[in-house]
Parts: sequence; C-alpha cells; structure tokens
Amino acid sequence: MTKSKGPIILHALYWAVILIIIAVSVFFDSDTKNIKHFLLSLVLFGIINVSLFYINYLILIPQFIKKKKKYFLYIFIFIILLGVTAFIKTAIAVLNPKEMMEYMMEGKRKTITADQYFFAQLFLCGFFLVSSCLIKIAADWFANERIQRNLESERREMELQFLKSQLNPHFLFNSLNNIYSLAYQKSDKTADAIMKLSEIMRYMIYESNTPTVALSKEVDYLTNYIELQKIRFKDGAYIELTLNGEIDDQKIVPLMLISFVENAFKHGVVNDPEHPVKINIIANQKILHFSVINKKNNQNKDAQGGVGLTNVERRLQLVYPERYKLNVVNSATHYTCELMIDI
Repeated sequence: MTKSKGPIILHALYWAVILIIIAVSVFFDSDTKNIKHFLLSLVLFGIINVSLFYINYLILIPQFIKKKKKYFLYIFIFIILLGVTAFIKTAIAVLNPKEMMEYMMEGKRKTITADQYFFAQLFLCGFFLVSSCLIKIAADWFANERIQRNLESERREMELQFLKSQLNPHFLFNSLNNIYSLAYQKSDKTADAIMKLSEIMRYMIYESNTPTVALSKEVDYLTNYIELQKIRFKDGAYIELTLNGEIDDQKIVPLMLISFVENAFKHGVVNDPEHPVKINIIANQKILHFSVINKKNNQNKDAQGGVGLTNVERRLQLVYPERYKLNVVNSATHYTCELMIDI
C-alpha cells in the first residue's frame, strides 16, 4: 500500500506557518539583537520546541493513548513535560537576561521577570504540545481514510473476481450442454459450435481480464454467443441485433451484457419469427443504451433471471455506482431488460 501524502503535507504546512510567524516577528522587531540572542532563541529554543512537538507526536500519543490507553498517565506526563520544558527555557533565559529577558517598548528598555517569562513559556510549550495532538489526530484520520480506501478497493476487486468466476462456469456449463446435444445427434454443426465456443472462451480468458474493454469486442463476443446458440435450434432462432452510435470508440466493463442475452435464450421463445428476440445497442460519448426484449416461454416455469442477472446487477453496483439504470419489465407475454450506463 502506498503511503498517504496527507500527514507530510500537514507537517510541512504547520512548520511553514511557524517559520513565517517567526520571520514576521523578527522583521517588525525594532530592537537590535546580537548573534547570541539568535542562537539561543531561534536555534536552541527551536530545537527544544521541535523536540517537544515530536516527543508528544511520536512517543507519548502512540504509546500511552493509542497502544496502552492510559489517558490519566498521559495527562500526567503531558503536564510534567510542559512544566520541565518551560523551566529549562526560563533557566536559560535567567542565565542570559540581556539577550532573553530584555525588550524595547516605547523607546525604553524593559526587563521581564522570571515568573512572567516562565508563564509565557508555559503557554508557548503548551501550544506546541496541543498542536502536535491536533496534527496527530488529523494525520491518523488521513491514514485511516487511506486504509479504508485500500480495503474497499481490495474488497470490490475480490467481489468482482468472485462474481466473474461465477459467470464464466455458468455460461460454459450451458454451452457444453448445447455442444453435447449436437455431438449426440451427430450433427454437422458440431465443429462450428466448438470453434465458436473456442473464440468465446479466448475472449473470456485472455481479453476480459482488464478493467474495461472496447465495446466493439463485447459486441463481437455477444455475436459469437448468439451464433453458437442458433446452432442448436433446428427450427431456427430469430434474433435481431441492432447497433447504433459510436460502438468502436467506447469502453465497457467486460462480460457485463451477456447475462441479459443468455436469459433470453434460456427463458424466452427464440424460434418464433413473428416475435424475434430484439437486442438493441446504442452508444454515444456519454451513454450506453442496451435492451433485450423476448417473448416469454410459458412452458418454462423457472423464474426469469436467476444467478446471471443477480450477479450482473451486483457488478453494476460495484463498477458503475450511481451511473447506471436498470429497468426490468415482466409483462404477461414479454420480458424486457433495459440498461443505461454512463460510460
């Protein structure tokens, strides 16, 4: 898993703001300070402040809050660390009063007391400790969001692969049954049926393992499937496949449309010339419109749909969330599936 850039950006922005505040305060400070003041206030105190920030960020919060859940102990150490750090900085200032405790106000040099300096440093140290807590909370939120996104992506991929693995054997089982019937009848169409199945399986195994495929390849796959199914109907199968729009220029998730066509053959009447199965595909730059209309077979008591349509609708929910509309109409004589996808 790739690391999130969120925490790095947070830290960079935080220290950039601190540096800007320091630069502005130095720029507007009318009092001329010497190199010793610079080394003490910016370098030494800067190291203390940064250390204070990351001791809390990297050690105290992970160990006492996240790992051990010892909140009262953490608060106790927090207070001790705050007081000790403020005391150390005050002691350094007392030892160097001219550089650290004197300041100019209204043209006069004034001296701050040790007590005042100590409480000022308590506030400043508290600022770095509290800000490290806030940034830790924000960084953990970014990390958790990244983990959740990765887990969700992995879950979706695993579920899609599972649904796809259900779909392929389901289709293969039906096709092998058809070829077995032809072979049993010693039909001359057996060789053609095996060739069509070979082309279909090549697409399913080698070409459909990408997130999307060209819509034209999916249409070729449907055409091969229809031709394979026609072979087993002695009285002929009447299928009207209509293609319109930009079929060659669009992409689609592979094996998304086959279940609708498969159900028309499985549950519908396909050998009635007055009521052919009508398959319509219209594609433009934004929308794919796909529909299948078939006459119902009243002798088939199985529910129209089954595993195939259940799986394909679940796949639609995963790969086209809020980007598809599926409308199924089960009338007395006909069954209609109409699918629109924002591609």
